[in-house]
Amino acid sequence: MAGPAWAASAPAEQPPSDTRRPNILFIFSDDHAWQAIGAYGSTFGRTPNIDRLATGGMRFQHCLVTNSICGPSRAVVLTGKYSHINGFIDNNKSRFDGTQQTFPKLLRKAGYQTAIVGKWHLVSDPTGFDHWEVLPGQGEYYNPEFLTAGGKLKHTGYVTDIITDKALDWLKNRRDPSKPFMLMCHHKATHRVWEPSLRHLTLFDDATFPEPATLFDDYANRCSGAKEQEMTIARHMWLSSDLKVTPLPGDQSQKARVWKRQRDRMNDEQRNAWDAYYGPMSEAFRNANLTGQDLVRWKYQRYMKDYLSCAATMDENVGRLLDYLDQAGLAGNTVVIYSSDQGFYLGEHGWFDKRWMYEESLQMPFIVRWPGKVKPGSVDNHLASNLDFAETFLDLAGVPAPADMQGRSLVPILKGQSSPDWRKSFYYHYYEYPEPHRVPPHYGVRTETLKLVYYPLTSEWELFDLARDPHELRSVYNDPAYADKVAELKAELKRLREYYKDTTEK
Repeated sequence: MAGPAWAASAPAEQPPSDTRRPNILFIFSDDHAWQAIGAYGSTFGRTPNIDRLATGGMRFQHCLVTNSICGPSRAVVLTGKYSHINGFIDNNKSRFDGTQQTFPKLLRKAGYQTAIVGKWHLVSDPTGFDHWEVLPGQGEYYNPEFLTAGGKLKHTGYVTDIITDKALDWLKNRRDPSKPFMLMCHHKATHRVWEPSLRHLTLFDDATFPEPATLFDDYANRCSGAKEQEMTIARHMWLSSDLKVTPLPGDQSQKARVWKRQRDRMNDEQRNAWDAYYGPMSEAFRNANLTGQDLVRWKYQRYMKDYLSCAATMDENVGRLLDYLDQAGLAGNTVVIYSSDQGFYLGEHGWFDKRWMYEESLQMPFIVRWPGKVKPGSVDNHLASNLDFAETFLDLAGVPAPADMQGRSLVPILKGQSSPDWRKSFYYHYYEYPEPHRVPPHYGVRTETLKLVYYPLTSEWELFDLARDPHELRSVYNDPAYADKVAELKAELKRLREYYKDTTEK
């Protein structure tokens, strides 16, 4: 079966001298929804520094994740290979094989200094880096530990600030300035349970956020799993740890224990500020005695305030890194990339979390600033992917991508060159089930206007016409008017599965 037309494209040119190769700063967040970023049209997110990158670079409008969950996305970024090839398919049982080929190893071999600070979430220790300091597992928002080659370090403070402190320390004091660098600054924010920094607790107190049109979705006209999942704001978001409502005295539930663990991590100053803010909020909530849709609306507003406050602190820290590049004279020869490991639900379909092939979780924010090469303020509509990141980073450095990588360099697109042979369809595969959210395994194909999805556990299919149904509320798989499209997309899905060597069903 023939692959995409670009599969046999020529390798990138050999690198010029080290002094001319660009530095690479890759800022990667966790669960930061593209619809919460000003550059993507958000009217409520406060992201002036991420927007600053977009103003000076290119915003990708359709950057799609191969498997919408944290660890698997990161493994794809490192290897340029789908989950079934790199071996990290889910967060429950997978462990990243650090002996395999990754783009940091190849850059290091080519003379780059490589470093990662922040979230790793791949179980095994990082390999291929001159320097690494990473959070164990998901990490903690307050007073986090970091794993290093020399052991575990404990810090006092807020994780987003500390990660940036470490990134700046490496840039200023630890790297060899005679070599180009590739620094991965990977944030915990905006991952659940959305604990804002103390300075941003009240940031959105006066805000009332517009409700998504699908906040009260009834999940009709879609697969059975859409109704059976466990990720709704209404029924599955925890009042205590998620929404910071103080548990009642004597509450020994798991939810209350998680809330207690959050507070126990804090020092007295942090805990006092936390209680001073969330205590009165909790009392007002209990006095209101909300039920039904009024309760869902309250949960949604509380969720958004904490989530966006975490994002605002992260955006501030993006600004700290950009300011340092300017002050140190590094900005002109540094490619800065901002992305998140996948999309996320901010109440759309009544949900939080990710996982689905539906658009909110399928699309990643992806912004690239490359002074002198990328047209400022440009927007691209190609079907890009995290599958392409490794190849792109290598191409930026002039290092040929190995033939067994499965993506393609985005550098020609960044330079504004014509790419008529770019992919016209995209393959997705999600595996993790049943915990934690009972989202059924599924795989599918997305084109510019259509999306076909298959659920092997129940043998169900969905087809969405994205042009006519952008919210994906009605599957037209059984509509006779789409019979030809179903046949075409099934053939394309079969072709892509064979091309990417995916023989797994679940």
